[in-house]
Amino acid sequence: MKPKTRMGYQGTGPGAITPDGCAVELYERLPVGAEPDIIAAAVPAGARILELGCGAGRVTHPLLERGFTVTAVDESPQMLARVRGARTICSPIEELELGETFDVVMLASFLVHAGDPEIRRGLLRTCARHLAEGGCVLIQREGADYHTDLPRERVDPGGFTVRILSAEPVGGGVNSVRAEYVFPDATWTQTFLSRPLSREEFESALCEAGLRTDTHLTEDGTWVRAVRTEQTELR
Repeated sequence: MKPKTRMGYQGTGPGAITPDGCAVELYERLPVGAEPDIIAAAVPAGARILELGCGAGRVTHPLLERGFTVTAVDESPQMLARVRGARTICSPIEELELGETFDVVMLASFLVHAGDPEIRRGLLRTCARHLAEGGCVLIQREGADYHTDLPRERVDPGGFTVRILSAEPVGGGVNSVRAEYVFPDATWTQTFLSRPLSREEFESALCEAGLRTDTHLTEDGTWVRAVRTEQTELR
């Protein structure tokens, strides 16, 4: 059965569009950035990683090349069909129940900023229940200015342009964000709901799931390593 489009999420452009508005062909084209290096520097070599929201494998494949064992989860079968070399699981993240634990659970792509607070709680509970003793959760947060000074654009060295066109309030502290990706031969758009989180709100959400921040992995604070509340700090 084809997953239903999530309310408030949509996408346009060539090819299949996932329930949260992501274009499969677009995400297969997007180059990987610094994420694999950030992750590799923060976790033990050869760790077993549960990647939540893996998409087309943009980060999955470099992690496999670095010697990690990856279980890749996404709710889109079209996305998972592009993933090579990893065990794949097709499921909404908030409903995932594998009955096993991992050294590292990864929640990237700003998923923690889900517009619906119940979805966010479900995401973080999934992280916590799949976390092995002594393991860690890696979470990617939005930058402080993500919803301001719009529109803005970035021209990628790969020859395409990324634009964040708008972030319009839709109530309850949630914004409807519209992004555009312009390639020489195609254009895609994505509209999604995002809830900005202050540091206090983020820490409270972690605490509710039995987690806490261990350290920030980047100077801008967009990548965070979290551990169980009772766990001593990783060093």
